[in-house]
Amino acid sequence: MIKTDGIILDIDGTLWNTTGVVADAWNKAIADCGYDAAQVNAAGLQKEFGKPMNIIADDLWPNLSQEQKKILMKQCCVREQEAIESNTKDITFPAVRDTIKALAKKFNLYIVSNCQAGYIELTMRKNGIESCVRDHECYGNTGLGKADNLRLLVQRNAIKEPVYVGDTQGDADACREAGVKFVWASYGFGSVQEFAAKIDRFDQLLDLLQNLD
Repeated sequence: MIKTDGIILDIDGTLWNTTGVVADAWNKAIADCGYDAAQVNAAGLQKEFGKPMNIIADDLWPNLSQEQKKILMKQCCVREQEAIESNTKDITFPAVRDTIKALAKKFNLYIVSNCQAGYIELTMRKNGIESCVRDHECYGNTGLGKADNLRLLVQRNAIKEPVYVGDTQGDADACREAGVKFVWASYGFGSVQEFAAKIDRFDQLLDLLQNLD
């Protein structure tokens, strides 16, 4: 049992898996741009998601100039938002929506992601959880990495014992740097060496977390 007064959630690999939808959208952007840029696939994106957008661009298209990467990634994000907005398949992991609504009755919930601006709002809207999340922060808004964004959100919400739920080693590293307890969502995209607790299903958070006295 972990006591907390603030649960901070990751998105990709923790709440849902958009990589199939995103791969198709990004490949359309790549085809449109005219650059000599490699196409992507869902499996490859699972290895990249969770990193800041500029690092993803460096990994995927090392042959492009920084300006070309910036232009291409911006167009990829536009296509991605459109594709997720229009997607009708259920790509959210089992029990996520109901669990978030149940958790929100007892805990303050937040989101921190390395995503582009607008992606968190889109995720909340598509899952009907806008009213459950009190605050959020991302790389696209601040230009900062996850550890710094965790610190920002924790500080402005005066969270005493924050817990972050994520799925990658990058999430674990950011939590260690920010002084936040890390719960590993083992069903996600990454393998993690050290964690305060592990969940194999999202709804296990209901039994794992307890309100700070």
